[in-house]
Amino acid sequence: MKIGLLVVMVVLPAAAGGWTAEERAAMERISSDSLRGHLSFIASDLLEGRDTPSRGLDVAAEYIAAQFRRAGLRPLADGTYFQLAPWSVAEVDYEGFQLRVDEGDKKLEFDKDNVRAVTSEALHLENAEIVKLDLAESANWTSEQVAGKVVVLTGGRGFREMTAARGLLAKLKPRLVLTLTGGGSGKLRNPDEPPAYPTLSLTDGRFRKMVDGWKAGPTDARISVTLKAPKQRPAILKNVIGVLPGSDPALKDTYVMVTAHYDHIGRTEGEGDVINNGANDDGSGTVSVIEIAAALAKMPVAPRRTIVFVTYFGEEKGLYGSRWYGRHPVFPVARTVADVNLEQLGRTDAPGGSTAGKASVTGFDFSDVGQVLHNVGAEFGFQIDNDPGNEAFFARSDNQALADLGVPSHTIAAAYEFPDYHKVGDEWQKIDYDNMAKLDRVITAAVLEIANSSKR
Repeated sequence: MKIGLLVVMVVLPAAAGGWTAEERAAMERISSDSLRGHLSFIASDLLEGRDTPSRGLDVAAEYIAAQFRRAGLRPLADGTYFQLAPWSVAEVDYEGFQLRVDEGDKKLEFDKDNVRAVTSEALHLENAEIVKLDLAESANWTSEQVAGKVVVLTGGRGFREMTAARGLLAKLKPRLVLTLTGGGSGKLRNPDEPPAYPTLSLTDGRFRKMVDGWKAGPTDARISVTLKAPKQRPAILKNVIGVLPGSDPALKDTYVMVTAHYDHIGRTEGEGDVINNGANDDGSGTVSVIEIAAALAKMPVAPRRTIVFVTYFGEEKGLYGSRWYGRHPVFPVARTVADVNLEQLGRTDAPGGSTAGKASVTGFDFSDVGQVLHNVGAEFGFQIDNDPGNEAFFARSDNQALADLGVPSHTIAAAYEFPDYHKVGDEWQKIDYDNMAKLDRVITAAVLEIANSSKR
């Protein structure tokens, strides 16, 4: 379904100033020790990297809900803090699997260790032609080239390029897509969004070398595949949501969201330390949501607009939790004023040098929210600016799902890149907690500005 763009601008004072004693007290309640305590649990080995789905993810959800309950946030209508999402896990059945690519005298056979399948159906192809497509030329692809064909994708460097290509392929309906990267496991199945086409990711270097020798378009190569349909196992996933009701009768039915994703990538195969703890990505955002929620919930008079605190599942799998919320919003999208999404707030050891005392907002110029964060940051001696080098990250975090629906939605991060990204070294001991607490105070102040503004 194509959704029209709703443009919502937030018009706020140019300078923060004039904080009440209660508001300043809320900001000061942000504690580096409290953040450390929360994160040492969320990113502990006990949770095994919080993969989606996993026992560790479920434990994290219960912990976040307990903290929302402790803070006195209002639960959802069913009395819980969970927005449930019925999904399924597809276990690929490789019994009898065969995959062969023939090109003249060359014959390549693949075993299951070099193949990752994303499909909801059985595959049986015999001597099917392979068409080579360049991702950089995706705007020129035609139905004649793609429909019903086996296509191999090459080239392309950016996340947006791949995302756009997937959208086109969904419309052009290939019979099978081959990629040359490891890709995802393809285990999760969104009932709202079944795979539009089957994909096989082939990691065998011999195949890459063969493909490099082909020109774009139809090739002389032929592929034969036999693969059983995957076995489906149901799974219930959870977005964790706590609500701080607004105090103004005229504004309490409008909403400001503060969000982060609480999942990570789980375990890595091998020996030794195999747990990707995800302390910075995005345990730091998750515990910041908890801390900011607790700080604001203790105010004697709540902010004028309702503030909705959400931690999402499945960001690492493809923004699954936030897209689920976008399709099944708990609160009306048309009355959602803004979303401030928190991602990687804890590490300041970026490749280009320390980012202590600095942060960047994706899509800074897309709405007024970036300017609000900049203005408030300046008052607190924290530099929050527009960094064009980080714009590629706009589509790579959970702000995108709400932005697609017209909500001014942005991600703020202390560093979008850091040495242990998606590695076992992303551990809670490496976080700069004092800097994270300062940044969280700025975010708290900015959220208060947005929530208390009479205009949207």
